[in-house]
Amino acid sequence: MEPVTLTTTRLELSAPRESDIDEIYEACQDADTQRYTTVPSPYARAHAEEFVPRVAAQWAEGVHLTWAMREGPDLAGMIGLYRLDGTGAGEIGYWVSPWSRRRGLLVEAARRVIDWGFSAEGTGLQRIEWRAVVGNVGSARAARALGFRYEGLLRAGLPSKQGRDDGWIAGLLADDDRTPQAWPIL
Repeated sequence: MEPVTLTTTRLELSAPRESDIDEIYEACQDADTQRYTTVPSPYARAHAEEFVPRVAAQWAEGVHLTWAMREGPDLAGMIGLYRLDGTGAGEIGYWVSPWSRRRGLLVEAARRVIDWGFSAEGTGLQRIEWRAVVGNVGSARAARALGFRYEGLLRAGLPSKQGRDDGWIAGLLADDDRTPQAWPIL
């Protein structure tokens, strides 16, 4: 699959490129990004340098599709659809640059990615899952705002640098009402 560029009111979502490496490296120095995502910790510049060509290869394979979220010239974060194995399901994942948080950019980007993921022009998914390490309240609030339904706790369900973390899981179906849902954990 060739990389697809998506746009929103404030953002361009496109494949990460070499010119993003410095901002990727800087954003991934954030302790919360390292704690709550799968980025390596500690995060070295070499990780950012390896990430860009790896994303290009993953787009070609069609299994993991990652977009850089760009607000003008600034890298606002990364978002993607992952574990696309042809079964009609995938997982949304994201991280937001510390300087771009709490401005609604993630929800704006995620709405566009979800719309594309469910569409016939996109991947035609029937279900998108969201997972997060227990305690990642910011990510949970974004998923809830997007209409994801909280589905439960995955005990030691997420691999991490510390071993295994408990995780929250939620799901969104293509025909779900996307209004924010009540979540018992928030």
